[in-house]
Amino acid sequence: MKIKKRMIKRQIGGETFLVPLGKAVYDSNGLYFLTEVGAFIWDLLPQAEDEDQIVAAVLDAYDAEEATVRADVAEFVEKLRGLEIL
Repeated sequence: MKIKKRMIKRQIGGETFLVPLGKAVYDSNGLYFLTEVGAFIWDLLPQAEDEDQIVAAVLDAYDAEEATVRADVAEFVEKLRGLEIL
């Protein structure tokens, strides 16, 4: 999946955030908080071809129900698309 805006993942005060870089700073509303799973998914995005690959990786890494993971991944990806990050 293609990340459109330049963002870096950073740990700040024990929490994980996406920090916009360059022109993305002007288009963003600040930092974006990531949960542990959100940070895991973020790291997968550049090499993932689709949501199914992300779901499979999350299921391998976490003890969770597939339906829940599918819904959560879809919601996360949709939020990133809504923010024009993907």
